[in-house]
Amino acid sequence: MNDEQLLRYSRHIMLPQVDLEGQQRLLDSSALIVGLGGLGSPSALYLAAAGVGRLVLADFDEVELSNLQRQIIHSSGDIGRLKVESAAEKIRALNPDVTVEILPQRLTAENLTTAVRGVDVVLDGCDNFGTRFAVNDACAAAGKPLISGAIIRTDGQLAVFRLDRAGGPCYRCLFPETEEAALTCSETGVYAPLPGIIGSMQALEAMKLLIGGPDGLADALLVFDAQATQWRRLRLRRDPSCPICAQRP
Repeated sequence: MNDEQLLRYSRHIMLPQVDLEGQQRLLDSSALIVGLGGLGSPSALYLAAAGVGRLVLADFDEVELSNLQRQIIHSSGDIGRLKVESAAEKIRALNPDVTVEILPQRLTAENLTTAVRGVDVVLDGCDNFGTRFAVNDACAAAGKPLISGAIIRTDGQLAVFRLDRAGGPCYRCLFPETEEAALTCSETGVYAPLPGIIGSMQALEAMKLLIGGPDGLADALLVFDAQATQWRRLRLRRDPSCPICAQRP
C-alpha cells in the first residue's frame, strides 16, 4: 500500500482484527452485489469505502423517484438512469482504489454462473424468490459464500450461507421453492432506515469473510423487528431433502 492508502484505511489498520494483512486482503478481494436498491446501496458503499478491490454490480432496473426514500446510493439527478450506472459513479467517486464492473441486464443461468465464479463472496439484496433461488444455486455450484438480506414493512433478516464448505444449509433449506410471489416494498412499504441496517450488516459479514475472520452468523438467521427494536437469532439446519445441498439430492 502507498502512503495515501495507509491513511485512507488507517482506522482499519489500527484494528488487530484487520491490520495491514487484512486490509491487503480486502484490496485483493472481490464481491458480487445482486440488486442496487435498498440493501445493495449501503452494502456497495461500505464495501467500496472499506477498500474491497473489485465490485460487480448486478441490476437491470432504473432509478425511480419512489426509490430515493431508502436507496441512498442514488440521488434525484439519477432518476431514469440505470441503477448500476448510478451506483458505479458514486463508488468511483468515493474510492478510486475500487474497480467496478456492471451487469445491467437480467441475470440468466449463464451470466450469473460466470459472475459468481469470478468473485470471492456474493451479497444478495434482490426482491424476488426466483432470483434468490438462482443466486443460491450458482453459489452452491461454484462453492462461494452467500450473504442474504431481506426487508419488508418493519422487519429485516440476514443470513450467511457458507456454501464454500460442506455441511451447512443453503437458502433453499430456509425457503423451499414455492410458486407464491414475494411481496415487495412497493406493495407493502418499508421503514427508510431498515434496509440501511440490514445492508450495512451484509457488508460487515462480507468483510469478515474476506479478511478471514470469524463467521459468527454462519448457519444462522438474524431477524430484526424494527418496530420493537428487537433482534432474534435462529439456528439453521440443512434440509435432508434439499435439491441443492442435500447429501443425496
